[in-house]
Parts: sequence; structure tokens; C-alpha cells
Amino acid sequence: MVRNNRRRFYGILVLLLPIVGTQAQTGKLQAFPLASVKLLNGPFLQAQQTDKKYMLAMDPDRLLAPFQRESGLEPKNTSYGNWENTGLDGHIGGHYLSALANMYAATGDANVKARLTYMLNELEKCQLANGDGYIGGVPGGKAIWKDIAAGKIKAASFSLNDKWVPLYNIHKTYAGLIDAYRHTGNEKAKSMLLKFAEWAYHLTAGLSDQQIQELLLSEYGGLNEVFADVAEISGEERYLKLSRQFSQRLILDPLLKQKDVLTGMHANTQIPKVIGYMRVAELTGDSDWAGAADFFWNTVVNKRTVSIGGNSVREHFHPVDNFSSMMESREGPETCNSYNMLKLSKQLFLNHHTAPYMDYYERTVYNHILSSQHPDGGFVYFTPMRPGHYRVYSQPHEGFWCCVGSGLENHGKYGELIYAHQDKSLYVNLFMASELTWKEQGLKLVQHTTFPESEHSSLTLTLDKPAKFTIHFRYPSWVAPEKMKLSINGKEQQLIKDSASYVSIKRQWKNGDRINITLPMHTQAEFLPDQSDWVSFVHGPMVLAAATDNNDMTGLKADGSRMGHIASGPLMSLDEAPLIVSSKAALVKGLIKSKKGPLTFKAPSLIHQQKYKDLDLVPFYKLHDTRYTIYWPYTSPDRLDGLLSAVKKREIAAAALEAQTVDQVNTGQQQPESDHQFKSENAENGLFMERHFRTGKGWFSYVLRNPKGLAKKLRLTYFGAEKDRNFDIFINNILISHVELDGTKGRDFVDVDYQLPAGINAKELEVKFVAKEKSAIANIFEVRLMK
Repeated sequence: MVRNNRRRFYGILVLLLPIVGTQAQTGKLQAFPLASVKLLNGPFLQAQQTDKKYMLAMDPDRLLAPFQRESGLEPKNTSYGNWENTGLDGHIGGHYLSALANMYAATGDANVKARLTYMLNELEKCQLANGDGYIGGVPGGKAIWKDIAAGKIKAASFSLNDKWVPLYNIHKTYAGLIDAYRHTGNEKAKSMLLKFAEWAYHLTAGLSDQQIQELLLSEYGGLNEVFADVAEISGEERYLKLSRQFSQRLILDPLLKQKDVLTGMHANTQIPKVIGYMRVAELTGDSDWAGAADFFWNTVVNKRTVSIGGNSVREHFHPVDNFSSMMESREGPETCNSYNMLKLSKQLFLNHHTAPYMDYYERTVYNHILSSQHPDGGFVYFTPMRPGHYRVYSQPHEGFWCCVGSGLENHGKYGELIYAHQDKSLYVNLFMASELTWKEQGLKLVQHTTFPESEHSSLTLTLDKPAKFTIHFRYPSWVAPEKMKLSINGKEQQLIKDSASYVSIKRQWKNGDRINITLPMHTQAEFLPDQSDWVSFVHGPMVLAAATDNNDMTGLKADGSRMGHIASGPLMSLDEAPLIVSSKAALVKGLIKSKKGPLTFKAPSLIHQQKYKDLDLVPFYKLHDTRYTIYWPYTSPDRLDGLLSAVKKREIAAAALEAQTVDQVNTGQQQPESDHQFKSENAENGLFMERHFRTGKGWFSYVLRNPKGLAKKLRLTYFGAEKDRNFDIFINNILISHVELDGTKGRDFVDVDYQLPAGINAKELEVKFVAKEKSAIANIFEVRLMK
């Protein structure tokens, strides 16, 4: 089956349903506590155990060092490097609390509990030393919080009062305390949380709503979700008000009007905000805010998501009608985005309990999240969709990116949504080897399955006494109509799929009842949402990928460098990528099962180049330490020659530019600028003709790398018609050019080269742009250091 409209897969049913309830079921579902669900043998249990080993290998004292330093206590060890000592100090410590809480709840491991207890005890000492409830590792945090409380606010997209997203940073600590309390019942975590929340309440008590909205111009994580959680935990209404105040209207207002304004935005800045909007809606019954969250989910999932469930390029949402950057960039979907989209999906499913949310959830868990951890440990930041590229993995003491923090959490909570319940009704959402204990109903359910290696799952019930209740089984979108089979104690049942895509069995259940489910999988060809000529193959919920080679995988195991999370090795030229040539009608037929295994396929009749005809297509999560292809360039036989010629021409030009580039900055984009030590005064970023830029009436600067001293010129990209801009360019404080733009270079983007003065060959070059009085710096769309 060829999927030309991905709405059919993920969301068309959701789009047709009202915001609250369905024709089949009404009322909110509840997830089971992690402690009630135990994983059994399979890839998810293996990933859980790998994650646990990784987190226990980390040094808690190094994670605690930023908190101790900022509270005036003597650190017991030096802090970790990378993001942990360059401005986001302490953010991993917050994630670590959540990860430990997840893992202890899921496994009951005493070593994990001891580590969590130690972290909380040491953080409590920091809180007591601070004396006002604050807990944080933000460098110089006390001074900036004092200024903010006084209304001295200087906010930009990834800085606040010249610090790297401090609100985002402390959000991780708040979330860690909430998870420690909710998942483990730790009362100390609750006490610390409420004191920390009190600090935030007093911090902002003197600020107007407008000033708080100004704060929120800086990335703030999910603080609105946090304060809603605190309102529920404490029972204090004031925190619900604070949650609304910390809900950025810049994003919320268009969503309330069902408008998509996401193009160009930093993706993972927005998703946690929407989780917060939905959390407020859950507590207040605000259907408008719930509708805004649902609209966001549908927009991202149906228009901006690739087959593995991920989204964003270089951390930003690209145009919905142009996925070319997704296929060309080495910085594909970010793992943190999928982590947060799963949180939002869980919220929406529990409130609406319709299967499309779970279809997306399943697809993303199996294909993005499971694949984002190395079998030997280590987490992935970017998963490139560019054919023939590869991923980079962190190490326990190297690499402390945001996706390490969320990665630590991801693999300890696989049990969170396999099952759910509503009163006495049970929902079976995922077909994952697991054991559910529902103490309140005197029920234990064991699900034995090797899915996706097989198309079967077997559930056995152990009951204290016979009981009459309903079990709802998800009918996945990837199972054809009337093909799902279900039998009870050997007797096949008649299945009627309801409007939420669930089938329900209501009966008197007894001890030892056995349910067998057959879930026939078929293969489909999925094109990108923009309908461009790129295709991926999906069998059931499993995205298939092919290992191409393992050459030149620079930095496969990341070091502590600022850019270590990016797979910086050579790009495979797209004209060398494995090419699919076929009519669309013949795509699925061209994929044939291999004798190597139940989920191994070959496509010799589809692949154009002889050298690739023997490639194996397997579930993506099984591929590591290799270059791979998920999306294949596609053409029909009659267009083959023209395509090859056009791609060859583009790739020659791209390869030549890459060969001449020493370093580059994608200006106006959060992480590329942060990675190049961005500094500024009176500067701003924006989006023009779907390209990011940086400008300002003051100054801004970057530090570019020149490790071999090969740089000879600086290349800047402007818009040719821009005029009345007057500014200077400095490199290492040496003036290299005075620029005056007069608008005479046409209505297109233009590259302008500036020669570096002789003798400038340092390994780091600070490029600084300074506006002349009463003028401004041009919109600069790219900065590139050239040989």
C-alpha cells in the first residue's frame, strides 16, 4: 500500500472527533503507575537495563557540583563538562532525578533507590543553604533572579539576562522533584518541591502579566506544566494562576484560532508549552486550551513528522510544503522532540482515548525512541534522515546535551501506557511483553509476545475471584479491516471496531482465562508529508532501514566538545544514494521477505544501482554503528535520466562548497548559535522567506573554529534588496570591512566574501558585527568561514 496522505495513518480519526469523548467511550482514562507494569523479555526490557547501567555509571557528585557551588557549599567533585559547565550547569541533574524515579518505579532496584535518595539528600542541603527555597545550578543565578524579581528583564530566545535559558534549566529540577514524589512517594521530594515553588511564586509576585510574558521570550521548558502540577499536589489555587501566567500567549493565541504559525520556530521550545496548555485544560476543564493542544498535535504529527515519528531539522520546524532540508541535513529529528511529543500524546489519549494517538505513540516509541539508545549505552541527539549518514552516541562521562537528559528518562518508562483503565474497564494499548498488576481489581495480566518479530500476542489473566468487566483492545491502523483476530480460551470472538478504533470484550472473566490476538502486518510505502519524491517502507508499525556502510563515521562516540553531538563526518553525495525506480503501484510488491528473518526484506527490483541491490531492509531500531538509509530518493522510470542529471549537478556544487568550508553558523537558530558561543547586545533573530537570520542595532558575535589555520575568507549571506544597513565586521578585534548595503543586488539571497587579513590564522576566530550609530546590522542568514 502506498501512503500518499499521512493523515490517514496518524490522525484523520482524531480530526473528525469532538475534543471531549467519543461515540464509544466517555470520561478520562488513567494510566497505571510504572510500578504496576513490569517489562518481560524483549527489546524494551533490554533497553531498560542498558539505561539503568548507564545512569548508575554516572557520578552523582559531579552532577550535584553546580547546585553545591551556587548554594555556597563545597562541591564534592568537579562538575561534568560540555553543557554542564558552559551555562546549562545542573540541567542534567534534574533529568537524572526523573530518570532515577522512573527506573526505580519500573524495576524496584535498590541501587537506583539509593542513588535517588542520595541526590535528594544532597539537593536538600543546597536548598537549606540557599535559605529561600531555591535549588539550581545556573551560573550566577542568584544575581539574575534578584534582577528579574526587580523587573530588570532582558530576554531573547535562548538567553535571559545574558544567561543560557535559566528558566529551562530550573524546569528540569522541578520536573525531577515532581517525578520523585509521584513515582516513588518520596515525601522529602514533595517538601522540597513546594518550597521551590514558593520561591518562584515570590520571584514573580511583583511582576505584571506583561513582564512575565517578556520572560517567556526565553525558552522556559514546561514551567506552566510544573506549576499546574504543583497546584494539584498542593491544592493551592495560586499555582494554577501562575501556570496560566507562564503559558506564553505568543504561541497559545494562534493555536486557539486553529492557526499554524510554527514554521521556523525552535521545535522543542514549543512542545513543552503545549503540554502545559493541556495540563491547565485537564485541571480547569478549559475546552479551548484543550482544543489548542489537540490542533498543535495534529499539525505536528500530520504535517511535520517523518515516518519514525520525529520532527524538526537543526531543531527547527521547516515549512510543511518543503521537506528538502530534512533530506539534506546532517541534523535531522531531535530525540527531545519525540520525548515531548509522547508526553503530549499520552495526555491527549488519556483524555480522548482514541487509537490514532496510540498509533503515533507506538510508531515513535518503536522507531525513534528505541533506536536512540546504543545497545551498549549512549544516547542520540540528531537522527539524520539524509541517506547514507549516521548517528552519534554520548558516553556516561562525555556529552551532556538535552537529549542525554531526556534519553536517561526515555528507557525507564516504557511501561507507562501499555495499559490504561477507566473504573473497572481495562485498555490494552500496546503489544509489548509485560506483566500488569492491578491490585484494586485483584487482577494480574501477563502478556507474552515476541512482537514485532511475530504477529501474535497472548494474555493470561490471574484473578482473585471471577469478575465481570470490559477489556478494550486497540485495533491498530496498520492492521487491515477484519484481519485482527482474537480468541478467548481457544474460541474465536466476533470483533466490532468502534469509532475510537478499539474492540471490546465484556464478560465474566475467571482465573486462568487466556486471550490470543493475531495482528497481521502488511507493508506500505510512505512518502513525506509534502509529497516529494522520497519514500520510506513500513511493515506494521516498524520503519525499515538499510545499513549502507560504516566508513568515516567521525565522532561516533562523542567527546566533550561543544559540537560533539553532531555527526560531522563526510556526507554521502545524494547522487550516490540508493535510488528507488518504480511505478508507485509496484513499490510494495517490489519489497520481498528475506530468509534471514521475519522482519528482513530485500528490494532488488526497486533499487537502481547494482551495488545496492542486495541491501537488507530491517527495523531501524536494530541498526547501530553504521551509515543507513531510511528515506530513499524515488523516481519513475520515465523520469530517471532527468533526475540523475539534476541531482548530480546539485551535489557537485554542494560538495565543492563543503570542501571549501572550515566552519559555519546557521544564524538565528538556537543550537548552532549556542555552539558558536553567541554573544550580543541589542540584537534579535527572525525569519524571512523561510530562512532564519540574525540582525541588531547593537552588536553580536560568534566564535568560529579554524583548527588547521586554513581560513582565508569570511562568507556572509544577505538578501540582495536590503538597504540602509551600515555596520562593521571585526575578526579577533581587527576591522576587516565596513559594510553599507544599498539594495542593488536583486531580490534573492546573495553571498559576499571578505578576505581575512594576512596573519589571522588562530584556531578560534571571533567574528563580531557592530552597527554604526543610527543604523543596523544587515539580516545575516549564514556565516561561513572558507579556505
